[in-house]
Amino acid sequence: MTNSDSVVDVERSLLAGVSTDVGWRLIERFSTLVRESGMADEHAGADYIVDELSRMGIDHEVHEPELFLSLPRAASVSWNGRECRAKPPAFAVPTPSEGVVAPGVYLPVPPMRDLGEIFDDKHAAGGGEPPVRGKIVVTNGYAMPSVVQRFERAGAVAQVYINPGANIHWGICTPIWGTPTSDNIEQKPRTPVVAVSQPDGDSLIDALERGAAELTVRAALDEGWFPCKLPVATIKGAGAGASDDFLLVHGHYDSWGIGIGDNAVGDATLLELARIFHEHRDRLQRSLMIAWWPGHSTGRYAGSTWFADNFAMQLRKHCIAAVNIDSPGCRGATAYEDVMWMAEADTLCRQSIQDATGQPAARRRPIRAGDYSFNQIGLTSFFMLLSNIPQEEREKHGLYPVGGCGGNIAWHTEDDVLDVANRDELEHDLRVYVTAIGRVLNSAILPFDHRLAVQEMDDALREYENEAGDLADLSVVRQELDGLRTSLAEFYEDVESDTVTQTNDSINRKITELSRILVPLNYARGRRFDHDPALPLGTIPMLSDVATLKSCRSHTPEQLPFLQAGIRRNANRIAAALYDAAMLVRHNP
Repeated sequence: MTNSDSVVDVERSLLAGVSTDVGWRLIERFSTLVRESGMADEHAGADYIVDELSRMGIDHEVHEPELFLSLPRAASVSWNGRECRAKPPAFAVPTPSEGVVAPGVYLPVPPMRDLGEIFDDKHAAGGGEPPVRGKIVVTNGYAMPSVVQRFERAGAVAQVYINPGANIHWGICTPIWGTPTSDNIEQKPRTPVVAVSQPDGDSLIDALERGAAELTVRAALDEGWFPCKLPVATIKGAGAGASDDFLLVHGHYDSWGIGIGDNAVGDATLLELARIFHEHRDRLQRSLMIAWWPGHSTGRYAGSTWFADNFAMQLRKHCIAAVNIDSPGCRGATAYEDVMWMAEADTLCRQSIQDATGQPAARRRPIRAGDYSFNQIGLTSFFMLLSNIPQEEREKHGLYPVGGCGGNIAWHTEDDVLDVANRDELEHDLRVYVTAIGRVLNSAILPFDHRLAVQEMDDALREYENEAGDLADLSVVRQELDGLRTSLAEFYEDVESDTVTQTNDSINRKITELSRILVPLNYARGRRFDHDPALPLGTIPMLSDVATLKSCRSHTPEQLPFLQAGIRRNANRIAAALYDAAMLVRHNP
């Protein structure tokens, strides 16, 4: 960016280049491909992306990892001489040809109300062990890892999930994030799991209520190592240090079925972003890296996890933030009522959506899903899904919660085809991404306010303190969090004042290093550079055991001292990290 350029001028130029011609051609091409990871059509999708990058003269490389995947093939459920079609989620256990035969038991749960409940274990509210030992459990919802694990622990020999619609949704039931390790491979599912449609599920429930003696579940899957392609484009900025520091923008290009709304529209957006920012690369202060992931659907984010593992130190040293792009530009998705971003990116995200579309946005704390594979490295991340069909419209048309396609229930089904996408909505969302990304790349001071992250942690800590009562002492965390709040107030007051005592480079390095400390505290429970399982995580996950203290005292008091010891150690870890963050911002080089 030249001295005569202003951030506003560059933003106007970037937005003037917004169009969907290049992206729409990709969508049309992808509408002919079933991009199952490791298969020929997925490789053809990667080749199309690479050919387009080459045509536009954009620097890129193609990694070729072998990823551990599970590819669903066929499934069925039979009872009383009737057989219905089913789908096995990825990483369910295949059955012998004769299937698994056992008595069935139906355990109902309330319907999901919104996206945040998709991953919840609604059976946990009942307490105790569910009565499923030696049986095939039938329940409502999606085959999510926390529920699958609950029934396996209770002794179910197979599981049938009744999806809330006329079609069956593909999915994945392992909690393991990316490639398993020797530390977590035992968490893989150990039993057959399948999903059926609501109409077939209703018939199954009726049969069980009438005393159907046995069910037969059959499932076939291919599991193993598959060669994949992972394209990465790099647009080097012209500013000082731009060759080192970069923003990572990413999304998956594999799909269930044709997968236009999930995620050909995101792949088109990534390609348009590459075009737009490449055309203005001499006006960028920082660099941009754009990645298309394989293995999202059948490997639990295997592609992004592979990249996080193999480029961990490059990301740790030089990646200023990450932007996930999944399911933008879908038909009827005109509202920004449920958009994910980390707290420190709040002002950036709200203002970018408002400025680009004229609409307000409502934040949801990022859930443990999508390709958020960089939390334990410490990358501030924003977005996942973006625009959505307005809540009022979804209720009017009886659309139940799904995890993509803009709220369209074609998500993860054969119905996710070309007419799920919409060019107008795609352009609106593209303008949001261009606005937010441009501001990160060209702002003199990175637009991340860690005071907001600390406030989110403070709110959570107050809840933990109330739950702990006299059973756990969290004062060491409280002391260091309060100290960090004071230090951050002074730091940002200095940043925002007319008499700044630090250079922009120093300020930005501190903002990035704060992410390296606070993101793992706020969004991870396990070790740095590892990957927590795909299970629900609350704020400050290392303190989540506090919620079990009272129950432990009531039901297993002999275990209480061990639980308290673990909480004390985690509290010390958190306090030490908060202290390090405070020292970081207090020190002026």
